[in-house]
Amino acid sequence: MRTSIRLAAIASVAAVFAVGCSAGDSTSDGEGVSQQALGQANGFGHVCGTPEPGSARCHAIAKLGPDGLVATAVTPSGFGPADLQNAYKLPSSTGGVGMTVAVVDAYDYPNAESDLAVYRSQYGLPPCTTANGCFKKVNQNGVQGSYPTANSGWATEEALDLDMVSAICPNCKIILVEANSAQQTDLGASVNTAARLGANAISNSYGGAESASSANDQNYNHPGIAITVSSGDNGYGVEFPASSQYVTAVGGTHLVRDSSTRGWTETTWSGAGSGCSAFVAKPSWQTDTGCARRTVADVSAVADPNTGVAVYETFRHKGGWQVYGGTSVASPIVAAVYALAGGNFSSSYPYAHAASLNDVTSGSNGTCGGTYLCTAGAGYDGPTGLGTPNGVGAF
Repeated sequence: MRTSIRLAAIASVAAVFAVGCSAGDSTSDGEGVSQQALGQANGFGHVCGTPEPGSARCHAIAKLGPDGLVATAVTPSGFGPADLQNAYKLPSSTGGVGMTVAVVDAYDYPNAESDLAVYRSQYGLPPCTTANGCFKKVNQNGVQGSYPTANSGWATEEALDLDMVSAICPNCKIILVEANSAQQTDLGASVNTAARLGANAISNSYGGAESASSANDQNYNHPGIAITVSSGDNGYGVEFPASSQYVTAVGGTHLVRDSSTRGWTETTWSGAGSGCSAFVAKPSWQTDTGCARRTVADVSAVADPNTGVAVYETFRHKGGWQVYGGTSVASPIVAAVYALAGGNFSSSYPYAHAASLNDVTSGSNGTCGGTYLCTAGAGYDGPTGLGTPNGVGAF
């Protein structure tokens, strides 16, 4: 019988506390998560816990019910595909044909294909199944049918990633690569597998502590493939692999409808990761002067759980429609936008086409002496990068 899990909550809009099992925790219930009851505050909580050394945690944040458990419903709430496509002016109905987006996560999500089918059916998106050749689920070696241990926290992350790729690029094929564990070495090996299997874009919604080895990690070095990474959910501060010089680091925003010409307004999400890498050299295409090394982030998309997205998932908790935020939302969105754009992908491309992005100019994700590394302003800043998609011109 499935054991319900309480999630720790966001203690403030700027500081988010991790909960559940640690990324490498082997002490688990039947779903691969630790049986730890935790409190609630402000209605949101991480689905993955603090990572052990050498590991990463997923960046999904769930909306909680009054009982401190993931809130579920029989009908969706939160932003759906039409909302996101409109907010970012995307050619989702016509673009993406012949393109493949991979999502890399740790552990197994047994209900991946069946839950994805419900999401796509709900919103009138074309079926994406193993049978019709649209969906493929593999382990980190690229093998179908032999998967790692199931883990309900990471399964939730996988549901979020699959749904966001579907929302942005309904015509794209999808590969789900499940790493053996949340160790950075396993996740990196899974990125290599996704590239080998022909992905045009690869989304990674996880992160962990930087180390000296981060500067030389070649697992994310795949020229011509768009590799996106969520910037983090603890506010100001840098994680890896978002700090890799080979990826597009994706920050987060608070997205609301308004009466402007665009019809939407975005401000910085206070939980988005940003800052200056301690180890990774600055790419030649980054020209900001307040950081001698790699600066995070590059671009951004919606991430605030207060303006969260609808996700369908039945493996965790009671199952059904749920609402999620975190830069875990933003990374697969941007990966799918790259796929809509087509072409030969490069992390430097948005920097040469910043005019095709929505500049986010207000909000902060922490304390950094008031500089652009944690405070949004006109042009480039850490929490939101160059801005959010405005069509596909910047990708």
